[in-house]
Order: sequence, then C-alpha cells, then structure tokens
Amino acid sequence: MRSDNGHPFDLVKDSIKLTDKEDVRNRLPDILGRALARTWIDAPFHENFSRDPQATLAAHGVEMPDSMIIEFQKPDSNRPRIVVYEKKQHSKFRTRIFYLQLVMMAGR
Repeated sequence: MRSDNGHPFDLVKDSIKLTDKEDVRNRLPDILGRALARTWIDAPFHENFSRDPQATLAAHGVEMPDSMIIEFQKPDSNRPRIVVYEKKQHSKFRTRIFYLQLVMMAGR
C-alpha cells in the first residue's frame, strides 16, 4: 500500500508510531485530514477506511496506541466525520480527543 519512493496520496512519508494522547493530538489531525480527503477520491481506500479506520491507518504506516478508537461517521454522506476517542483502561467510557469534518465552501 505504501511505496518506497512516495506517492502524493500517501498518508505519511515514513511509517510512524504514535505513543500517547499528546502525540495523537499533535500529529494525527494532519494524517486524518489527508485520509478524509482521500476518501473522496479513492473508492477502495474509502471502503477500507469506513470498515476499519485503524487497520487502514496501520496498513498505510500509522501505528496507534491501543487506548485510541477512531470512528468514521456518516461515511456515505457529503459531510463525513472522523472522531478520535481515548478509552481509559478498565472503563466502559471514552473521551473525545478531536474530530475532523470536511467542509466545502465557495466564495466570490
């Protein structure tokens, strides 16, 4: 899925491992922004990402902490959203870390 010489649609240039919540908060928004944009132009990527965002990221060189959960919401709408949660150990609850939503605007 990744090419050694790089491809304009690669999510990351080199494989990365995100280690904690701060790392996720600082580095993942840019990566998920590229993933969200790619879902609009790459049907196989969209299908894989909507089914399993974390496995798709891993296949493209992004390793996530086990405590993070990624949801791709409204994958068939004009405004899909990616939400990143942190699940605390030994808890049923999760906390939203951030979300991204593609918004298209036109102006004159």
